[in-house]
Amino acid sequence: MAEIDFPAEIRALRATYDSIEAVTDVETIRKDIAELSEQAGVPDLWDDPAAAQQITSKLSHRQSDLERLEKLEARIDDLEVLVELGQGEDDADSMTEAANELAALKKALAQLEVVTLLSGEYDEREAVVTIRAGAGGVDAADFAEMLMRLYLRWAERHGYATSVLDTSYAEEAGLKSATFEVKAPYAFGTLSVEAGTHRLVRISPFDNQGRRQTSFAAVEVIPLIEQTDSIDIPDNEIKVDVFRSSGPGGQSVNTTDSAVRLTHLPTGIVVSMQNEKSQIQNRAAALRVLQSRLLLLKKEQQNAEKKALAGDVKASWGDQMRSYVLNPYQMVKDLRTEHEVGNTSAVFDGEIDDFIDAGIRWRANTRNAAE
Repeated sequence: MAEIDFPAEIRALRATYDSIEAVTDVETIRKDIAELSEQAGVPDLWDDPAAAQQITSKLSHRQSDLERLEKLEARIDDLEVLVELGQGEDDADSMTEAANELAALKKALAQLEVVTLLSGEYDEREAVVTIRAGAGGVDAADFAEMLMRLYLRWAERHGYATSVLDTSYAEEAGLKSATFEVKAPYAFGTLSVEAGTHRLVRISPFDNQGRRQTSFAAVEVIPLIEQTDSIDIPDNEIKVDVFRSSGPGGQSVNTTDSAVRLTHLPTGIVVSMQNEKSQIQNRAAALRVLQSRLLLLKKEQQNAEKKALAGDVKASWGDQMRSYVLNPYQMVKDLRTEHEVGNTSAVFDGEIDDFIDAGIRWRANTRNAAE
């Protein structure tokens, strides 16, 4: 093993940390924590449960952001001490431990550095993810369900709360579509690089002749609407349909007309919700998602002129942004970033951080090139 120049490596770690700290603005984080702590200490905080939940959630995440930064700085300090002791006592075990910690710190800082690239207008928002089965029949529906599990497992691994808003089950297996929220700061900025068409190649478990099948599923990611957003929808622009929920359900879910479908007449956008117990709850959830989609549409329209002036950017977000191949070989490959892995089981179990990090860096580089 080549000898490691620890002083140079530690200087590089500190330089990376300093740049992250500058972009992150630690003083602003501390100020936010102080303000949110004051709001959380108000006696009548829980008179408005929704607002209280938002305040406590933001406080928790800001505290986690500060703790993560402070722990990384402390680990760099500890590494420097460990190297000094190991070299002073010629302790091989300590130097091996230092080498392992150096590698771990490089990875942790690289992951944190990616977060600094999330500077879009809505990047810090929570996310609403919709997955739809595409071409490929029952295999596509099954693939849609596999992708839903993938993202829910990814969120679980990070400790992010999720809430399934709507599931439309296919007749034989899998899902026609599903919509769920990921409730974490920067969930939209992080997951928005997953938007696009995903392709699965495998021996179909639904084909009696054991033939290879290619199927597709679309992933849509939108920012969650907030109370400060001014997206007013006149009642005469919305068509409301109520119907009985389908698929697995508990008491009164499948026995009353509790499911709601909203159609925005000017744009044709349709949102369905059926996972809440009451029609009122489903309507509120559907309206929130509809507002989120209209918010994103408004932003896209505002940027249309800029995109036209910028021209066609190479490596655009086209179809088949990622391929999942299970036969004749095992590989998941992102067609934009060229990042690929051979452990397909791990990917379908939610281990996609490397894909997301590569996607965020690719998007930042693409934007910089266009500008």
